[in-house]
Amino acid sequence: MIKLNRPVCPHPDALARGNYKHPANKEALKAANSDKCMYCESKISQISFAEIEHFKPKDNDKFPHLEFVWENLGYSCQKCNNQKSNKFHNDTPYIDPYHDEPANYFYAAGTWLFVKNGCERADLSIRDIGLNRPELLEKRLEKITEIQKAITACYRTGNVSLRDFALAELRREAETKKEYSFFVKALISAHAV
Repeated sequence: MIKLNRPVCPHPDALARGNYKHPANKEALKAANSDKCMYCESKISQISFAEIEHFKPKDNDKFPHLEFVWENLGYSCQKCNNQKSNKFHNDTPYIDPYHDEPANYFYAAGTWLFVKNGCERADLSIRDIGLNRPELLEKRLEKITEIQKAITACYRTGNVSLRDFALAELRREAETKKEYSFFVKALISAHAV
């Protein structure tokens, strides 16, 4: 999970009319997230359709007054949205990447997302949203393996100029717009690249 910046709502009238799925609003969240799920960082459009997620559930017994509030909406994959469903802990809210800095609560080790300093909010986020589910670990492993092979190849070349160019390219893979950037950044940092 990475820090995200929520854009200004491009079509507030749609929310006022009871439409939180308006295409302009969804597109704004998609662009802000680089088409990645706000929770798991998987690219969405290439494999499925994205959902507009209610950070605090809109269910009648939860937070119905927040159903059409822009600050409560996010861009999510179906898996994370369905896994989270209408769960929410008032006393221990999930990590919200639009408001919180996830790096303060999580760290990546290989393909696994771990909790920093025993943070209950992070622990519940991982558990309830399924941020270490098997298929997600498998996708992260593919990415991490690709990056690890590239790092190894960089250090095998004797040409310093070629190595520096290749390492610079690898650092781009840790940019926030890239899939699983939180994990790639941790791997690159471990190699002091």
